[in-house]
Amino acid sequence: MDFALSKEQRDIVRAARKFASGEFPDRALEFDRDETFDLDLWRRACELGFAGVFIDQAYNGAGMGYLEYCLITEEFWAADPGIGQAIISCTFGSELLLLFGSEDQKQLILPQLVAGEAIIATAITEPDAGSDVTGATTAAVRDGDEWVINGSKMFTTNGNLAAYILVFCRTDPHNPSRHARHSFFLVSTDTPGFKSKKIYGKMGIRASDTAEISLSNVRVPFTNLVGEEGAGFHQLMAFFDRTRLHVCAQAVGLARAALEESIRHTKERTQFGAPLASFQVTQFKIAEMATKIRAAKNLYYEAASSVDQGTIDPALIAMAKWFSAEVALQCADEAVQMHGGYGYIDEYKVNRLYRAAKVLEIYEGTKEMEKTIIARSLLR
Repeated sequence: MDFALSKEQRDIVRAARKFASGEFPDRALEFDRDETFDLDLWRRACELGFAGVFIDQAYNGAGMGYLEYCLITEEFWAADPGIGQAIISCTFGSELLLLFGSEDQKQLILPQLVAGEAIIATAITEPDAGSDVTGATTAAVRDGDEWVINGSKMFTTNGNLAAYILVFCRTDPHNPSRHARHSFFLVSTDTPGFKSKKIYGKMGIRASDTAEISLSNVRVPFTNLVGEEGAGFHQLMAFFDRTRLHVCAQAVGLARAALEESIRHTKERTQFGAPLASFQVTQFKIAEMATKIRAAKNLYYEAASSVDQGTIDPALIAMAKWFSAEVALQCADEAVQMHGGYGYIDEYKVNRLYRAAKVLEIYEGTKEMEKTIIARSLLR
């Protein structure tokens, strides 16, 4: 398969790089230290057309593919993972709505996301249910023409900022199939009984909001059910098949930044009377980083292109997600090592890259889960 980008795709890369490199660096350290974010940056990104480019034109989106969105994500994360995630994640959930939402749900929400008028979030993880999503106990019970939701969620990206949250709930706890017990519901965050609490002290991507949310007798109309009742697990797996591509792009963007910072630093820094870049041990590190990044990029290009062409291969997506995340962590580690003591100080970008890299092996499917998907596909 030829992964040469089209002219339009190259233009997207240049535009995203210009925006991110011009807007992110001056604020990155501030947002990281203060664990805050300026939503005006998100609004400007929306004005420039970077929000949810995969959203159909019928909902005011660009109608592009997931590969194009990944290209934007890669550039944003290369400029700064925290700010990149804060912007990119504001449409996290639109993928699920596009696949399974009703026409009324799509018409209500998707144009707002594209215009920078609203943020959406997806609440899946619970205090006692992470990788095993079928263990989620947040319950939705039918009461006439409404659903009543009770429970709590952890690590919800944009949980404090979102106007709408897609909540993964148990609707049929006694179904003999664990994969038919859950459903998704659309919840407006101004609904009585909904509460969110910001989670502080994350290792990395601190500009991106993360919340613990609680739902106490939250009532939503029957029409807020997303798709079919009991289809939540399968909807979630289809959702992850798209959003894990974003994580691949995040990882490649971070790894690229680690390489670029390492090249710059080792050319400028001297030891024993010569630039660090002149030593073979440094050159080998640079060569290995560049090779791994190219391999990870080609892998996620293939996975994203396949999805855009209508072919969903969960094992290929899992390979891309696991491998690119591992490459990002390895490259960030080598970048800090080559910076020495400077890499241990948060004023240096590699410090933030190193701290951000680990989450790529955790969210939207741990590396262990990705390897399980790959192995099961091969051994089936």
